[in-house]
Amino acid sequence: MNGVTRTAKPGVSHDAFQWQSSAFILQFSVVLLVVACCVAGCGRGERAAVVVYTSQDQVYAEPILNEFSAQTGIKVGAIYDSEAVKTVGLVNRLLAERRNPQCDIFWNNEELRTHQLAEQGVFQETNSWQALGFRSRRIVVNTNRLPIASAPRSLSELTNAMWRGKVALAYPLFGTTATHFLALRQEWGEARWKAWCEALQANQPLMVDGNSVVVKLVGRGEAWIGLTDSDDIAAGQREGLPLAAMPITEETLLIRNTVAVIRNAPHASAARRVLDYLQRPDVIRKLVAANALEGISPADIGVRTLKPDWDVLVHELGTSTKTLKEVFLR
Repeated sequence: MNGVTRTAKPGVSHDAFQWQSSAFILQFSVVLLVVACCVAGCGRGERAAVVVYTSQDQVYAEPILNEFSAQTGIKVGAIYDSEAVKTVGLVNRLLAERRNPQCDIFWNNEELRTHQLAEQGVFQETNSWQALGFRSRRIVVNTNRLPIASAPRSLSELTNAMWRGKVALAYPLFGTTATHFLALRQEWGEARWKAWCEALQANQPLMVDGNSVVVKLVGRGEAWIGLTDSDDIAAGQREGLPLAAMPITEETLLIRNTVAVIRNAPHASAARRVLDYLQRPDVIRKLVAANALEGISPADIGVRTLKPDWDVLVHELGTSTKTLKEVFLR
């Protein structure tokens, strides 16, 4: 199965992990050159420019940013993330560029790393970032393989022997999968959480590079069950895949998009206009209509869900990530 690794034996090597990171850096270098040309052209007084780093999927973000340019005359140079390492690559770049910002706006599709960057002083001092809309983390099943009545309702059930080798998920070191796992650690406590992680790993899940790949595996029936994001499930359903999302529960993480202006942004005025634009109700409704977002406000969900203490999650990020690496990178 292309792009799939069974992590139990032998798992993902650190060499392979480092190769993915190197490829990601090369990709960034090429895109940065293109953005630099765009900004340099605008420096000749033609039109204003703004540089956006975003982990929102390009298929959803690009039309929104193009509309912004059409309405304002402000050119946008956008750098998108890699599916393999998701938001982490953009976060590391923003941290490396703190003393010499190359970016004006960070549009993030998950919240934890935004709190991390805010704590590190990456964003402007006042009105630094705003949240907009939400998605959710869901269990998804292939309805040809598994009747809904027989599908697991809780994350704890994913460790049952009957699901050995039938569960797919993205590596829990990046993106929303990592955030969900860390929120569960806070909710369950260290002992229960670590035992669950180890039992899940022992159940030989299919570990893949990103949530969209999870949906493809489940849709093709190579996995029966997946742990992924609501927007990826919606994309699979649009393709006609036999998928159903299990209901939101107290183990569900609601994932807000965030948008932030970078401290000492090279194009601060244009950046503020992007921030204001992305918060417009009509823009958010377009993202919901495209299934990039599941809803406008988490308050609209009438079910108890995970409510992380983000400051604590950021403070414990190093320790909890170390545990995840020990369990899932073998």
